Amino acid sequence: MNKQITIVVIALRSILGNKRLSFGTISEGKTNMNLNNVFGRSVIVVVGVILLAVAAALIIYPPEYVYRTLFWQASDVFDWQKFPDHPLHATPIPFLFDVKQDPRVDEVFQQLSGATNWNSFLEANHTQAFIVIKDGTVVYENYFNNTQRDSIVTSFSGAKSFTSALIGIAIQEGYIKSVDDSITTYLPELAKRDPRFNEIKIRDLLLMSSGLEYKEFRPLLFNSDDILTSYYPDQRKIALENTQIIDPPGLHFQYNKYHPQLLGMILERATGMPVTTYMQTRIWDKLGMEFDGSWSIDSKTSDFEKMETGVNARAIDFAKFGVLFLNGGRWQGNQVIPEAWVNESTQQLLPKNYTDYYPKWFATLPGQGYYKYMWWGMTRAEDSYDFTAYGNKGQFIYVSPQKNLVIVRNGIEYGIPTEEWLTLFYKFASQY
Repeated sequence: MNKQITIVVIALRSILGNKRLSFGTISEGKTNMNLNNVFGRSVIVVVGVILLAVAAALIIYPPEYVYRTLFWQASDVFDWQKFPDHPLHATPIPFLFDVKQDPRVDEVFQQLSGATNWNSFLEANHTQAFIVIKDGTVVYENYFNNTQRDSIVTSFSGAKSFTSALIGIAIQEGYIKSVDDSITTYLPELAKRDPRFNEIKIRDLLLMSSGLEYKEFRPLLFNSDDILTSYYPDQRKIALENTQIIDPPGLHFQYNKYHPQLLGMILERATGMPVTTYMQTRIWDKLGMEFDGSWSIDSKTSDFEKMETGVNARAIDFAKFGVLFLNGGRWQGNQVIPEAWVNESTQQLLPKNYTDYYPKWFATLPGQGYYKYMWWGMTRAEDSYDFTAYGNKGQFIYVSPQKNLVIVRNGIEYGIPTEEWLTLFYKFASQY
């Protein structure tokens, strides 16, 4: 109870700004209320309504969740400093890329962006790290806005692409039979709540086409799916108990952060180990990651990875994940991820009912946009395509197989819209 009271007091102080209110006076005996009095009464009503809402939320939801929602507010790239995490350890002998900085990178990007100076453009547009790797060699690497090579940057939703890769490895190792398995094979409690969950396959989660309801924001705030899947301190509970079926699976794409959480639980139960441990042994160690990293967890009590976000690392190590997919899952002669899985994960998904299956904003992506196994894709000529891991605030691991090219961009904010970044990368790959 003390924690609930503390949250209400902090909320009140936040609303009032720690200032005393003057409610004015009544003059002329019983006439003319001072305008300050009217304003003061209005503030009291508003504050009262807000505090009642907070008090109600504290009855329904864990205090930790209410606190995070009220005081952390919108996610930012420093969330990794707020959440507890599971560590990812650097390898004793790290892999180091060959480096041959090429001034043509600046020239081409400068021309495409219309900027007078490419480095200044990146700095002004809130970039932290920008790396270009061509034919396995770093041809551009630079850091901005008080960030350097060993600074931690975050993946945001780029974590979903790591999740997808781990599913592919788990299938190859026999922990999971197939993407056509029903999710209730691993999460049977869902079927007890609603038998229709039996119809949802792992593939449907990977494609974001499960038919599960997802409303980013709702009027009552605390019941908004985007906030629940970001700040609720027991993500297993919310994914198992708060998910509702509204459509048949496979009908259409809908971005939904419950999907990676369900996949994370499937990985846990199938492999018998925490997702971070599986990541460390199957990807991190094998790529020779140069620096320590981490995967944020929902809370110390629940101890479950934030599957929708929260892989925290250095940009140069994120680049290795891109090169791994560029090379069909092979790394230094070893097949880390099955080549068939890499192809299946990224190849074009362009259904005949494209305009019904995808939201209209897919038309803003270069080429023809699509989504496949938690990678965003963009078609090129002759059945070729580029694909990217993508996260909030403009985190990209962009891969162009036709051009043998990887681009990594991490940022504090987008700077320019997502589709403009992707168009720059797409055109750069065409011209460089």
